Amino acid sequence: MSMARSVSSLAYPERFYAAASYVGFSGSPSSSTAALSKFQSDVALLLYGLYQQATVGPCNVSKPRAWNPVEHSKWTSWHGLGNMASIEAMRLFVKILEEEDPAWYSRVPEPTVKPNSEMHKPKVESSGETAIPDGTFFPEPKHISTENGGPIETQDKDIIMEGLGAIAIYDKWVAPPISGQQPKPRYQHGAAVVKDKMYIFGGNHNGRYLNDLQVLDLKSLMWSKIDAKVAKGTSESSTPAHVAPLAGHSLISWDDKILSVAGHSKDPSETVTVKEFDPQTLTWSNLRTYGKPPISRGGQSVTLVGTTLVMFGGEDAKRSLLNDLHILDLETMTWDDVDAIGTPPSPRSDHAAACHAERYLLIFGGGSHATCFNDLHVLDLQTMEWSRPNQQGVTPGPRAGHAGIKVGENWFIVGGGDNKNGVSETLVLHMSTLVWSVVTSVQGRVPLASEGLSVVLSTCNGEDYLVSFGGYNGRYSNEVYVLKPSHKSDLQSKIFDKPTSDSMAAVIPSTNVGRDVAPESEAAQDGKITEIMMDNVDSGILHMRTEESGERIIAALEAEKEELEVTLNREQLQNIQRKQELAEAETKNVEISKELQSLRGQLAAEQSRCFKLEVDLAELRQKLQNMETLQKEVELLQRQKAASEQAALSARQRQNSGGVWGWLAGNPAEKSSDYS
Repeated sequence: MSMARSVSSLAYPERFYAAASYVGFSGSPSSSTAALSKFQSDVALLLYGLYQQATVGPCNVSKPRAWNPVEHSKWTSWHGLGNMASIEAMRLFVKILEEEDPAWYSRVPEPTVKPNSEMHKPKVESSGETAIPDGTFFPEPKHISTENGGPIETQDKDIIMEGLGAIAIYDKWVAPPISGQQPKPRYQHGAAVVKDKMYIFGGNHNGRYLNDLQVLDLKSLMWSKIDAKVAKGTSESSTPAHVAPLAGHSLISWDDKILSVAGHSKDPSETVTVKEFDPQTLTWSNLRTYGKPPISRGGQSVTLVGTTLVMFGGEDAKRSLLNDLHILDLETMTWDDVDAIGTPPSPRSDHAAACHAERYLLIFGGGSHATCFNDLHVLDLQTMEWSRPNQQGVTPGPRAGHAGIKVGENWFIVGGGDNKNGVSETLVLHMSTLVWSVVTSVQGRVPLASEGLSVVLSTCNGEDYLVSFGGYNGRYSNEVYVLKPSHKSDLQSKIFDKPTSDSMAAVIPSTNVGRDVAPESEAAQDGKITEIMMDNVDSGILHMRTEESGERIIAALEAEKEELEVTLNREQLQNIQRKQELAEAETKNVEISKELQSLRGQLAAEQSRCFKLEVDLAELRQKLQNMETLQKEVELLQRQKAASEQAALSARQRQNSGGVWGWLAGNPAEKSSDYS
């Protein structure tokens, strides 16, 4: 690590020339032969090709006619780099050397590091040829100069390594020190880079959509907040205003400005809206579009292809998943609804998309309401036809909410989730060969294993850096992580890998269109080269080293075979255990079904009994009502009887109390008749 830090303070191209001198490219045939002999064959060939690319330029030398494995391999190594820029070749040369020999800089003699003034001195290109120690003639190396012949001005000549440039380790996520007021934690936000500044807009925090605009200076690694204005018509508002809060939208860098496309909002519009932010004037404006715009949505992918934006999928305001395809022409701002042929990806949102060779749109992963995907689909933007290519390398797990970023022909996939856990590994897909590999993995519940995070690409001092922000994995994040990718595997894939017939090379060709394909017989011999020698190689030594290399390969394959057999046995054991558990579960399921059926019968009987009781109760209530009526009638009769008895008793009492006088008084006629 200390060696990497010390050499990183040396700027390009001095850093490259120091490395080249150490390897042996210092003009002395014997020194180059001795230095390269300690590297493996593939690394040695790669270093040779990069050195030629950096100092001479693209290979214009004819393919060697005489069959010589060393000449042919060296030519293939150089020619396979295509039109790679000289500074890029320098940078990759140093990267590979640092990975193979981390302490190389401590062994470089001090005088071999040439001063900047000498390195940048313009020189006239020579048309002569320089003999390489193996006897092959190549053009004399050219020194880098500007178009007008003046010296090159490198920005990192006197730079102090800070910010992203202070990160020396490759292919590992690092949390750099960040200053300034950190933004609110969030996910499903948008991120874009314009002029060494990463802009973060919107997002979701605790179910609330955000509309703040934050910026991270990637040189100083300092956060700041932007109080943006909103343009109204042709004039701007005099005071800062706010755009509508958004989440699940897409931010695209275009013409030193930032486009915000689609996204979920509290009051969604019927169709997709396009906004533009100008970092110079700090102003948001709504862009007018023509044609038939897509319906409003969020979680879609928006990919910049030339001067167009290609939108796929997403989820509309009614939570319906989409798999439609739309293209926005940025020059005319006109939407086009595309009907592609073939089988498109199933409706999904929160997937990743990238474009290869300005022609092929790649769609990976994403999710529906019930599951997550790990499928890869390719759309040929010339024929508008979907396809499902065969892939190589590791098999990616299902994921949604991941972030994707393209670096050259490599497509990095970071984070995401599978409805259970966050995805811990960072993957890379080489888009020409469709070979998946794992770059690195994180441990524990860290923001990199999250859904809804963002990843952008930044370049500092000739190095590429991936910068991630935010995400959600049970808690919302506002942390920044940085990864400096190595391109060693990319170059080895370009130069040494031969795509199989079922690979995607037939669907997605390499961008190195000038690369020749070696005959099968010669290609087979290329794989046998175990050492690159810069002078005429003795065939006996080469054969001996070939056998040693073959034995090492066989031993490695046998070890890998044993490991795979152990893994297979373990998987078979686990499969048997799962089958037993499944059988037990099915038995328990049958028993539970029987118990459930019995309980259903008992419940039906109880329901019948309850029904009968309800009928009896209704009858009793009816009888009770009848009894109450009878009771009232009985009471009425009793009162009538009592009244009759009372009247009779009163009559008898009057009769008994009258006597003779009463009788006389009561019957005078009878009494007079009696006397007469």
